[in-house]
Amino acid sequence: MSNCAIVGINWGDEGKGRMVDLITKDYDVVVRYQGGGNAGHTVINDHGEFALHLLPSGIFRENVISVIGNGVALDPENLIKEIEYVREKGVDISPKNLKISDRASLLLPWHKDLDCLEEARLSDKKFGSTRQGIAPLYSDKYQKKTILAGELKYKEHFKEHLKELIEWKNLTLTKVYGAQGYTLDSLLNWADNYCEKLLPYICDTSKFFSEAQKQGKKILFEAQLGALRDIDFGIHPYTTSSNAIAAYAPIGSGCTDMKVDKVLGVMKAYSTCVGEGPFVTEWFGEEADKLRTNGFEFGAKTGRPRRVGSFDVVASRYGVKVQGATELALTKMDILSYMDEIKVCTKYEVNGETTEDFPFPLLLDSAKPIEVTLKGWKCDISKVRKFEDLPKEAQDYVLFLEDQVGCKIKYVSVGAERDSIIVR
Repeated sequence: MSNCAIVGINWGDEGKGRMVDLITKDYDVVVRYQGGGNAGHTVINDHGEFALHLLPSGIFRENVISVIGNGVALDPENLIKEIEYVREKGVDISPKNLKISDRASLLLPWHKDLDCLEEARLSDKKFGSTRQGIAPLYSDKYQKKTILAGELKYKEHFKEHLKELIEWKNLTLTKVYGAQGYTLDSLLNWADNYCEKLLPYICDTSKFFSEAQKQGKKILFEAQLGALRDIDFGIHPYTTSSNAIAAYAPIGSGCTDMKVDKVLGVMKAYSTCVGEGPFVTEWFGEEADKLRTNGFEFGAKTGRPRRVGSFDVVASRYGVKVQGATELALTKMDILSYMDEIKVCTKYEVNGETTEDFPFPLLLDSAKPIEVTLKGWKCDISKVRKFEDLPKEAQDYVLFLEDQVGCKIKYVSVGAERDSIIVR
């Protein structure tokens, strides 16, 4: 058995969904183990183009079981809408191929309200939240004030627990933010519309994974966002509210004795970032607009234009280390084909000193990129399927990045479609 985690090396949006969709043919189970509806994984296959926010990207593969683990911020409303949308495209989704951990915490309507209210309060000091309720949900989780998915099976208990939480949460909504509170009837009606539909999928995923391991099933762990957004190792405070690193995969999946045998880190051939915070290699003006347009760099969840810049070796080397990556996938190589020259940041200048190490978050605001320039290949590479068939300049670019970040680049993506890939 060889389990694998697919994780982001940078700020997220690296192309993890397309890599999960590609290699799930070699796995029996795909599990989302953290995060929630605040980021999307874009997948293009025979069924069409999808931006998945909660469903594992393996849902399109027959004979693959998809699991939403206990570490996920489970938004019943958005999940039901996503299931219905994917079903409309001809994809079969049933309790046979989708399972939800009974220990996943439910993201309730007030979590989104609080997210929006706090961002409004912060005004120009906001963190760049997607306003999907993720931070309030995880905050409540660590205060032990969330409802677990498994509680939905016990209606009277669920009702009483919800009643207790409403009393507590309305204090914050009304007294702190001056907003309107919730009634029990309104939330019970919401639960009837969305939570009830999830009941057939909710199960003990720890038991499921234990049995899967006994049967020698191969498990693929799917992460959301990237190393630089991890709650502990990311660029604080501009992070997500969960652990996006591979080491968390067994915990967030629900079976702590599972092993992560291989870690596939995904990074783009250039840098992108959604949201606030330091971004050392950021481009502006016409240069940025051209790269953003060519790469269609707009958030899968929010539609916000992504910030773009040159490939950041310093940040990527740090991401490789934090993720414990054993191999890499380099995505969107084809997007750079219009460039005569390609800039790569190999070092930072921080307060007058040169460094190759990713600095403490407070120092990133003063960091400046030190870049080298590589020759572009100036031709369409989207139909290339063998590394040796790439133009020499494109090969040199891949080999340079591989040497700089210190990890083997096994996959080179030259297009969004499933088969637009070079395997080295």
